[in-house]
Formats: sequence, C-alpha cells, structure tokens
Amino acid sequence: MQTASKKVINSWAMYDWANSVYNLVITTTFFPAYYAAITGLEKFPDGISFLGRRFVNTELKDYVLAFGFLVIALLSPILSSIADYKGNKKNFMRFFCYLGALSCSILFFFDEHSITLGLLCFMFAGIGFYGSQVFYNSYLPEIAAEKDRDRISAKGYSLGYLGSVVMQMIGFGLVVFMNDKTLALKMTFLLVGIWWVSFAQVTFKALPISPKSERKTKKHVLTNGFHELKIVLDQVMNMPVLKRFLAAFFFYSMGVQTVMLVAIDFGIKELKLPDQKLIITAVIIQVVAIAGAIGMSKLSAKFGNIKVLIFTVLLWIGVCIAGYFITTETHFYIIASLVGLVMGGIQSLSRSTYSKLMPETKDTASFFSFYDVTEKLAIVIGLFTFGFIEGISSIRTSILSLVIFFIIGFFLLVSTAVKQTTLQQKR
Repeated sequence: MQTASKKVINSWAMYDWANSVYNLVITTTFFPAYYAAITGLEKFPDGISFLGRRFVNTELKDYVLAFGFLVIALLSPILSSIADYKGNKKNFMRFFCYLGALSCSILFFFDEHSITLGLLCFMFAGIGFYGSQVFYNSYLPEIAAEKDRDRISAKGYSLGYLGSVVMQMIGFGLVVFMNDKTLALKMTFLLVGIWWVSFAQVTFKALPISPKSERKTKKHVLTNGFHELKIVLDQVMNMPVLKRFLAAFFFYSMGVQTVMLVAIDFGIKELKLPDQKLIITAVIIQVVAIAGAIGMSKLSAKFGNIKVLIFTVLLWIGVCIAGYFITTETHFYIIASLVGLVMGGIQSLSRSTYSKLMPETKDTASFFSFYDVTEKLAIVIGLFTFGFIEGISSIRTSILSLVIFFIIGFFLLVSTAVKQTTLQQKR
C-alpha cells in the first residue's frame, strides 16, 4: 500500500495535538495538584469515605482510574465490532472524544463538597480519551505504508506533546496571573474540553470512512467483538515474534503507564512541590518526550525496534529504582527528564512495532482493539497494584514495586529479539 496524502497524515496526527491535553493537564499536572489540595489530610484527616470504606486520597484516585480502564477494556471489543459492521469507526471515535471533552469541562464544578462528581468526571474523561484512542490507533496501518509507520507514529506523539505543552502554558499563565488560583485551575479544566473538541474537528474532517464494500455483515454485533478477539488471539499464538512482543508489551505497560499517571502524585506527597514547580516539571517531561519519540524512531531505523525497546525498558528500570531514593527537587527534575525521554520513545515505538508485526489485514480495528485491550488490562493491574501497596505501605514502595513488571517485560523482549533473529536466519 501507499502512504496517504500529506493532508490525511497531518490531520490524523492532529488528533494527538487535540486529545493529549487531557493526558497532561488532567492526568498529570493540574488535576492531581487540585485533587491533592482539596482531598489532603488537612481537609480529610481520616481519609476519604467511599463505598463504606476510607481510602488514602491518591489510592482512591488510582482505583477509580483503574476501574475506568477496565470499562474500556471490556467495551473496546464491542465498539470495534460495531465499527467494522457499520464502517463508522470515525463516528465512534467522535463520540468518545466528545464524552472525554465534556467530562473534562464539567470538572469546573468539582470541589471538596462534590468528590464523587469529580472522580466520576475524571473516570469518564479517561474512558473518552482511551475509547477514542482505540479507533485513532487503528487508522495507522490504513493510512501509512509499513516503512513510514515509525515516522508517522512519532509525528503524532510529537504533535501531542507539543500541543499539551501549549495548553499547559495557558493554564500556567492563568494560575500565575489570576488572584483566585482555584478558579484558574477550574478554568483550565474547562479549556481542556474546548481545546480537545475544537482541534479534533480537523481530524474528523479529513479521516476516511470505510467504503461499503469493506464493511462486514454480522448478526451478533455485541458478541462478535469478543469472537474476533479470540480469532486475533489464535493468529497471535501462531506468530511467535508477535506473541512474545505482546507478552512483553503487557508487562512493561503495567509499569510505563502507571509511572506516567502517578509521577506528579509522588512529587506532591513525598517532596511537597508547589503547583508552579509541578507544572514546570510536566512541561519539561513533554518537551523531552518530543525528542524521545523522534530519537527512538531514528534509533529503531538503525538498530531495529525490538533492540531499542530493550534499551528503553532498561532505562525505565533505572527510573523506578532511582525514584525510590530521590529526596530533593533536583533529583526529581532529573528523573522527570529521563521519564520524558523514555515515555515518548516507548509509546510511539510500541505502537509502530505492533503495526509492523501484525499480519496484513483490512480488519485493523480488531487487531488494534486487541492491542488496546492488552494495554488497558495492564494498566488496571499496574494501577491497582500501585494503589494497594500505597494503602498498606507508602508511595515510594509502590514505585519500587513496578520494577518487577519491567524486569519481566525486559526478558520477554530479549526472547522476542532472539526468536526474530532465529526466524530471519532460517529464511
């Protein structure tokens, strides 16, 4: 196949610019800072009461987010099935975009008197983000030739990091120049929703709709998605390299995604960093992540995807071990910079590696649904483990425990590289 026109590629990548503001502002900086301020020990000395039990504030947030990921993991096969049946995955992508953006905007009304509302909006914003991502990712093999996928995937992530930094700076300006800091944070939540919806229109206008000739006729649309996952699983189990890669991806994603979601919580709770410094840290992470995504793409062209992923996972192991011992702001900034570098690289390269290893097929939604379900289940386990260990011990111990997931992922990646080399030598 040929890579789509420059207009289509740029419009596809523009969705990263649109929705990545959620990932930075809501999950990484402004919301964690605001949530910590209104749910801290000063206001809730005995913890937050929820469903008849009291929780550490960040522990509860981790559980709620993990539940949201579980919902997405269960919904994804059904949505992909419906999208293939109707040929309208762009419409489903649009629906989840609007759900996520609206949930972000409603956070404007979140305060210490409406904890449940805030957590529900936080959860639905995540469902909207990751739900739309299922369909967004599935467009990559449809619009890009294999040789271009690393570059185009990295372009999407780079645009996303850049766009989120712009939105971050807008929010930072509001916090600095407005007298009412609480209102400034709430206005930022509102602006995230508006930004997300507005720039997504560029993507929705240009992305193609599957022609009727490629749409599937299915009698059991609601169950067919799980049936197709079984079909995909059967194919994966007969593809030794892809099978090992997905197993590795499952384990290292438990660590990667959890670190990205809880890093700022660590800075708030352990190092008592003020909001302004947290925002600056997040900007540093995003800027470095742009270089990471582009740099890893170039390295993969020279050394191969799997070898670069092995190196990146080793860096993640170092990040978690160092995170357990850090005690100063300087240490935190150094580790944050390293997180940004490996965060951009591993996300972009994982997506493009999967698109290269999967078989040629028009059923990209089902294959990427399998990929996304794998990732979401990994995040559920990672977040639940992190929250549980924090509840019984400390957030430092939780960070260190993630090393186990990365080590398993490392050895599985090594096994993938060995198997890939063996098969290449036999050809």
